[in-house]
Amino acid sequence: MSDLPLRAQLASVLGRSAASLSRATGRGDGSVIGGRVALKVEPDLLTKLAKGRRLALISATNGKTTTTRLIAQALREFGDVATNEYGANMPTGHITALSQNASAVNGVLEVDEKYLPQVLVATQPAFVVLMNLSRDQMDRASEINLLAKKWRTALGKTNTHVIANADDPLVAWAGLGAANATWVSAGQRWKEDSWCCPECGGHLKRDTDPYWECPECGLSRPETTWAVDNESDTLIAPDGQRLKLRLNLPGDANRANAAIAAATAAGYGIHPERTVERLREITSVAGRYTSLVTMGVEVRLLLSKNPAGWLESFAVLDPPRVPVILAVNAQIPDGKDTSWLWDVDYTVLRGRRVFVMGERRTDLALRLETDGVAFEVADRVDEVLGRLKAEDPDITKVDVIANYTAFQQIRTAYGRVQ
Repeated sequence: MSDLPLRAQLASVLGRSAASLSRATGRGDGSVIGGRVALKVEPDLLTKLAKGRRLALISATNGKTTTTRLIAQALREFGDVATNEYGANMPTGHITALSQNASAVNGVLEVDEKYLPQVLVATQPAFVVLMNLSRDQMDRASEINLLAKKWRTALGKTNTHVIANADDPLVAWAGLGAANATWVSAGQRWKEDSWCCPECGGHLKRDTDPYWECPECGLSRPETTWAVDNESDTLIAPDGQRLKLRLNLPGDANRANAAIAAATAAGYGIHPERTVERLREITSVAGRYTSLVTMGVEVRLLLSKNPAGWLESFAVLDPPRVPVILAVNAQIPDGKDTSWLWDVDYTVLRGRRVFVMGERRTDLALRLETDGVAFEVADRVDEVLGRLKAEDPDITKVDVIANYTAFQQIRTAYGRVQ
């Protein structure tokens, strides 16, 4: 902090004070308001705070909060890490994260996809981590092909080292704009947004997963040096070493996140074996995957914000005998447009007890009815548990899948569980 110009020091102090006041009054965690106040005093504060640090920027449609947390966990091998691991992923949140840990040399910042080019220029990071791109919040974000083009252009103007998922064609094409890249085979369950070549528009050939290529222009999946084997729960490092992951976070998506995290940590000089040990310590990320017990029932919380995310959540649901609650809102952080609900295949829920909640539950109910999925409407999780307990006092578990603000409302009702 003492190396900052006086104006920047003042901005940082005022920003931290605003953030503390926000937390003390219960208005939020202060990440956004702190950054806004600081920017009013010093518009170039992000660049000044980033100077002299070794930063990694993490961006994707899904999984960036979790991956940010995983990488930060690995980098704590070296001491303090400046990070916004609870999700304030625009420049205001980055300023707060860097201000609050001014002495940390290493930093890991989750970045909203739309803001990545801007933050890349401002911070000149050592690493940019790219995982996936799919449709999300179309009322505020660009078409993902345009987003990938902006990423590619921005990366071509820097010397940053890219760590990217080669299995996602849009991500790979964007990453190929960088001079230096490490490629990870992290998988891609949702493929509905990447059947066309981002270079020429031709139809991609995807005969053998995870390989893809464009017969028209020759664009093809880059050769990878890191990989994850989901069937054997194994991380494969560049030297061929195979490490059992045994994470305490569920599903293939989190194995992919862990592989990306291990590749990034290796760029900082941490051996993958040590990284995996540290990743196993994480059991929840900002409430995601948390299980809580209420009314004698274990309630597991899963956050899903778009078609790709819901597909991943369906893959980690408990057996069909376990009821599931689906909750959807359409507030500004969610995106006002709920037409994406029609891109999700809900037939996997047939035969399961399903409840729908949230401000847009009627939209969700219509979609479920179209897919032949029986459902019941409810207002609160406790209401659902009361119904279930009345019918079966021995019920022990319920899964909840919710989009962003619905998820946060449920977390708040249970004391902001971590």
